[in-house]
Amino acid sequence: MDSLCCFNSANQAGGGRSSSSSGKGKSYLCPVKYGFSLVKGRANHPMEDFHVAKIIQNKGQELGLFAIYDGHLGDSVPAYLQKHLFSNILKEEDFWTDTNSSIIKAYETTDEAILSHSSDLGVGGSTAVTAILLNNQKLWVANVGDSRAVLSRRGEAIQMTIDHEPNTERGIIENKGGFVSNMPGDVARVNGQLAVSRAFGDKNLKSHLRSDPDIRHDEIDSDTEFLILASDGLWKVMANQEAVDIAKKIKDPQKAAKQLTAEALNRESKDDISCIVVRFK
Repeated sequence: MDSLCCFNSANQAGGGRSSSSSGKGKSYLCPVKYGFSLVKGRANHPMEDFHVAKIIQNKGQELGLFAIYDGHLGDSVPAYLQKHLFSNILKEEDFWTDTNSSIIKAYETTDEAILSHSSDLGVGGSTAVTAILLNNQKLWVANVGDSRAVLSRRGEAIQMTIDHEPNTERGIIENKGGFVSNMPGDVARVNGQLAVSRAFGDKNLKSHLRSDPDIRHDEIDSDTEFLILASDGLWKVMANQEAVDIAKKIKDPQKAAKQLTAEALNRESKDDISCIVVRFK
């Protein structure tokens, strides 16, 4: 994209307590469009997924900001992330010259803030997958936990994130004095409790967990079609390529996101299901 774009400010952010929600937005001059769909799972607790989906102007540049925050043991931490994580990233002095380091620093300072406010936020936590799109040309994706970002290029699914599962980081957890349980019929858990090895918050387990993100940068070229961000409620029942194959048939990204969440429900996913689809052209 050679020129900057205006943006649609409607339906750009939200998340949280309702049983389901969806929306969409776009740049008026750029080809970027996005849509989101969030559906409460069958578990007997309030909705714990939050999201961000918006396009803003910042220092003469256009930024697309997209995120899924999947909470556990309450919704206070993902709600905090929804309000603060991107603003903390953009506050970093080196954001425009060293985006990678700025994301790492902001993840760290945000986690420290969450832990310091645990008396208000509680002892729960949250995973996060975030995507920053600069002028529809450059894409930075970061994650902590098992929410996932998948890029479609020429119809091929490319996983942009790493699922932080306890078994894959067992050595790190054990070196920090923790352990990984593998009970029959259950997923691996840190200290028998948490099914991810990295997360924001989780004060009671923090000495055994990491909160530093894995980050991947990519260029948006003519072969890059769309990006899917989703919580593990979708990925537990759907392979990356299956999700891409569903979304590529639907031009409207909101309808694509709703179709993906509906398909996850049809496959009897019991977790909260949240999905954002960003179309680049």
